[in-house]
Amino acid sequence: MNQFNFPNQTNYYKGKVRDVYSIGENWLVMVASDRISAFDVILPRPIPFKGQVLNQIAEHMLNATRSICPNWLVSVPAPTVSIGKRCVPFKIEMVVRGNLVGHAWRTYNAGGRVLCGALMPDGLKENDFFPTPIITPSTKAAAGHDEDISPKEIIAQGLCSAADWEILSKYALQLFEKGKEIAASRGLILADTKYEFGKIGDEIYLMDEVHTPDSSRYFYADGFAERQKTGERQKQLSKEFVREWLIENNFMGKEGQTVPEMKDDWVLTISKRYIELYEKVIGTSFIPAPLSDEETIACINEALKKLPE
Repeated sequence: MNQFNFPNQTNYYKGKVRDVYSIGENWLVMVASDRISAFDVILPRPIPFKGQVLNQIAEHMLNATRSICPNWLVSVPAPTVSIGKRCVPFKIEMVVRGNLVGHAWRTYNAGGRVLCGALMPDGLKENDFFPTPIITPSTKAAAGHDEDISPKEIIAQGLCSAADWEILSKYALQLFEKGKEIAASRGLILADTKYEFGKIGDEIYLMDEVHTPDSSRYFYADGFAERQKTGERQKQLSKEFVREWLIENNFMGKEGQTVPEMKDDWVLTISKRYIELYEKVIGTSFIPAPLSDEETIACINEALKKLPE
């Protein structure tokens, strides 16, 4: 994807998977690319339709959660493009976990019972439900790996005030409950996810993507309890299968490690898994809508004309 230029553009930032354009003081254009990252590294090959999948799931979920808190999204003028309000971001990610999986399980399995200030009770197996969802925040690193942090440390370091933390944690848990409800209606369990927030003036807004396979982990509800009983691996829809493939091929983003070769059939498999998740979560067929750069730019320019000054 080439870098674009728009009228009144004030900044451009190339993220791991999205290109972000600042328009004037108040607006952002986010273009979801087909890049894929894992362990904070951009993998060498793009995944067909991944950008469209993420953008359209995020649109669906942001619209479905507007009753909980305000969010940044204003319009989606093209399949891979979102335009919205520019917020001053909190430099933290609100990670909410309903199940003992991923990083939480790795910590637990190594003997840890406290993660980011949240207590994890004894006697749990991998993928078990926590008695109630926990928040395990991380710092949002400009470069390198995000790091675990507790609410006390967040407030002590001035990353947000105690009053704002109360609002952030309330919003995060309410959003997670809504996400679980949406997932359950589709035969899924939302196991964990992350939210990012920012401010416009004194008001807190939900930013970025929500409940997508890049920011969340889903299990299939059907057969979940039986698999937990027998110790069978849970069927999940998330990006975790990409991380597992990398680990099996001796890559975890550490110095001196090389990203394994991504062959055509593997790239296609990842694409199909993303589309499967879209169809499962949204409940409608995925309609690929590849636009040329010229068509995408035309859609964005048209949408920008409609924004207030």
